[in-house]
Amino acid sequence: MDRVRRLFMDRGAYEPLDDSAEVDAGEDGHDQERAPPRFSRLEYSVFFLLGVSMLWAWNMFLAASTYFYNRFESDEWTSTHYQPSILTVSTLTNLGTVYAFAKIQKRVSYPWRITLSLLINCFVFTLLAFSTIVMKDSSVRAYFGFLMVMVFGASFAAGLNQNGVFAYVAGYGREEYTQAIMGGQGVAGVLPCVAQIVSVLAVPRENSGGQAQDGVQGSSSKSAFIYFFTATGVSVLTLLAFLYLLRNRPNPKQKATDDDENTPLADRTPDKSVSLWTLFKKLRYLSLAVFVCLQVTMMFFPVYTSRILSVNDPTTSRMFDTSVFIPLAFLFWNIGDLSGRLAVAYPGFSLAHRPKLAFVLTVARFIFVPLYLLCNINGTGAIVRSDFFYLFIVQLLFGATNGYLASSCMMGASVWVSEDEREAAGGFMSMMLIAGLAAGSFLSFIVAS
Repeated sequence: MDRVRRLFMDRGAYEPLDDSAEVDAGEDGHDQERAPPRFSRLEYSVFFLLGVSMLWAWNMFLAASTYFYNRFESDEWTSTHYQPSILTVSTLTNLGTVYAFAKIQKRVSYPWRITLSLLINCFVFTLLAFSTIVMKDSSVRAYFGFLMVMVFGASFAAGLNQNGVFAYVAGYGREEYTQAIMGGQGVAGVLPCVAQIVSVLAVPRENSGGQAQDGVQGSSSKSAFIYFFTATGVSVLTLLAFLYLLRNRPNPKQKATDDDENTPLADRTPDKSVSLWTLFKKLRYLSLAVFVCLQVTMMFFPVYTSRILSVNDPTTSRMFDTSVFIPLAFLFWNIGDLSGRLAVAYPGFSLAHRPKLAFVLTVARFIFVPLYLLCNINGTGAIVRSDFFYLFIVQLLFGATNGYLASSCMMGASVWVSEDEREAAGGFMSMMLIAGLAAGSFLSFIVAS
């Protein structure tokens, strides 16, 4: 038992750093204890909104999948490959952006990166919104090329945003703010699922008239316009909130002196450049844990959720119909994910201070694969004939473990490094998160085949 206990106790060079013990040399030459940063609900709210906007834009691409299919259905190759193309362009652009900016640390303002990413999102989704009106008569290949450019722009903005936000929030030295970002991402996953279910149920069964109309959002240019413009609105709101934060909050890493009190955060730069290898050595368990966590999620969650059907007769209730049941399964997973992200807000519940245990638990999530295989995949029959088992045991818990472990790992970025390395550590952890998403996305093609 002692050996097992020692396995999860992190000692030696891999030790959390306590900022409360750090000291500064005062003007009189004596060491002065540095007070820990105070918690602010305003800052928490802005970071929560940044988390929402970080994934909201991407969810708009998913929300408009039916619209894109209708635009491309006249071309067999494009209608078959537009989704893998979106996934490939998005993943490669996002990962490349995060990696490049994780290496660029000196003389670059993280608030500038966040602001630029939000401006790019506003531009991209405004163009997409008006393309539903202006480009109605464009050829399939022309609109496909336009869409790929827009995906590239949105993915570049997402990578820039993730690198900037996680690095910027790490500079505050408060785990709660990282949890706010992760919680906002969870909300951005839940709301589109709710909208999808409501949209389908709003159309009477006898009037749906086909699979294309049973699909959710974007079956018309008008609905697609609303979806894309909603993404623009979320980005604008987030930008205004973030600029307000920059204007009204002083640099959290500066001492509260009369000269520095009003220094804007937009003028901040990282204290020093830190190599990725140095950061990996300090954050090896947490970085590997967040990588494996997102890799496992992307390998199996999208593939099985889109293929598992209800074991009940769909004629008895519309909730068992494929057009509703699959979005419902996505909703359960996202509710679990959001619950896990919010759970780490309780003091002492996060695994940020127990990285070895976090890594072991992320590997243990492979146990959900055989659980998925017990369900009704492609309607071929289920070993466990229960929608309750699938929705509450498999989907809800798989989502909850994803949100809980990913949030715990990201919150630990500021725990295991010195104060002047926090921003670089936040950027490094966001790179590992995106790398896990990318690896899982590519491996999902093998799972799906």
